[in-house]
Amino acid sequence: MNGISTLLIFVGLFLLGGVYSFAKQKQSKSLITLLSIGAGMCLLAGVVRLEVWN
Repeated sequence: MNGISTLLIFVGLFLLGGVYSFAKQKQSKSLITLLSIGAGMCLLAGVVRLEVWN
């Protein structure tokens, strides 16, 4: 695991925590959707950048 993939996975998990928090606070659905898309993209990019695939 290199530093960038670790950072991307960490940011993605942080954003997922924000999605959970905003959903509990009953924030707007568009904000939750936008945040979840960003979290998914960060997690996907972090997993794709892992060295185990080579």
